[in-house]
Amino acid sequence: MEKLYNSYFLLFFFLSFAAIIANAETEQPQELDDYWKKRAEQAENYTLESYEPNPERVTDEFNAQVGELIMGKNGTRRNLRGQKKYVGPCKATNPIDACWRCDPNWANNRMKIVDCIQGFGRKTTGGKGGPIYVVTDPSDGDLVNPRPGTLRHAVIQKGPLWITFARNMVIRLQQELMVASDKTIDGRGANVNIFDGAGITIQFVKNVIVTNLHIKQVNAKEGGIIRDSVEHFGQRTKSDGDGISIYGSSNVWIDHVSMENCTDGLIDAIMGSTGITISNSHFTKHNEVMLFGASNSYTQDKMMQITVAFNHFGKGLVQRMPRCRHGFFHVVNNDYTHWLMYAIGGSMNPTIISQGNRFIAGLNAATKEVTKREYTAEAEWKNWLWKSEGDLFMNGAFFVESGSPANLPADKLDMIPFKPGTYVTKMTKFSGALDCVVGKPC
Repeated sequence: MEKLYNSYFLLFFFLSFAAIIANAETEQPQELDDYWKKRAEQAENYTLESYEPNPERVTDEFNAQVGELIMGKNGTRRNLRGQKKYVGPCKATNPIDACWRCDPNWANNRMKIVDCIQGFGRKTTGGKGGPIYVVTDPSDGDLVNPRPGTLRHAVIQKGPLWITFARNMVIRLQQELMVASDKTIDGRGANVNIFDGAGITIQFVKNVIVTNLHIKQVNAKEGGIIRDSVEHFGQRTKSDGDGISIYGSSNVWIDHVSMENCTDGLIDAIMGSTGITISNSHFTKHNEVMLFGASNSYTQDKMMQITVAFNHFGKGLVQRMPRCRHGFFHVVNNDYTHWLMYAIGGSMNPTIISQGNRFIAGLNAATKEVTKREYTAEAEWKNWLWKSEGDLFMNGAFFVESGSPANLPADKLDMIPFKPGTYVTKMTKFSGALDCVVGKPC
């Protein structure tokens, strides 16, 4: 079985590589009608409001929070054959989780998690201050006039809204789910699967939280007439099959999601999206995991600022964890236990600060390198700032740094101490969607 598994992924590796060469990053933004042009202009203003002119200050604040959390001793290696379900007392092992998870009354104070966000997505409010909307119906039959009680009806409503689920459910989206501003999709307390349908689209909006969902086997869809707000519906072109697509949006937090096997990316953030944190999530069985910036020529992505923290990049992953263009990316305290090509890549001079991650290389001697500069000569990329601090490299893994310390203020390169890679197994122990029970710590 193990030989068959390895052969399958070797074949997958070569097919994926051939597809990459053939397509060569051709994803381009779709043309916009007058309605979407107006939305794009509003979103650009949101981006300017969310942009942090001193991104190093945000990484300092993040590291300070990590440094303040008291931890016990860490194990040496994650069980790569799958972990047993944890049944002991609540243990919050990173500062985001420590803020809320061990409170037995979390269900009566769901909106508290807004105070727990770290990193570039720290200004995200989601549906805080709005009413709670309980999804009772898993169907998705009417894309223009969604039935009340469905997830599609909930996400298009005006104003802040905190969306929860009445019970366990499988939701097969017929077309992409268009989420309006100021929404939280909160799956805590139920086993909610977005499965075998379309994915979630966050386009030209702000303040969106997605937490505690399983998102698997998302497919490309042909498009059609879809409602994106109470006031508007219109024609959508074919979707790519991303699990979560963040398009021209700001202040987004993705936390405790379990994702695998989507047609395109698991999470893509493009077209000037910024102010994003992706945390505490578990990713498996996928080729192109995360794409941050889809076009070399779209220079507005220089404002893109994303934190990737406390995630487990697990079995069956190939590349793009993440793949970055133009912006500033803080990749901190993640566990990389599998990749078939590379873990972190990019082009067009992104700044990538890798801190306290664990990288376990596979058996293939040709894929030990964590990093990959895409379609760029060394004479150019040697000036890009890609920095590794406190990372743990195992089984021959290595990170090729670049850039001069002069690229950032000298006092910012010696950042406030963060937890080194030896702590990562513990910090990511509860990654992915949680089995939260009302009345008990989560």
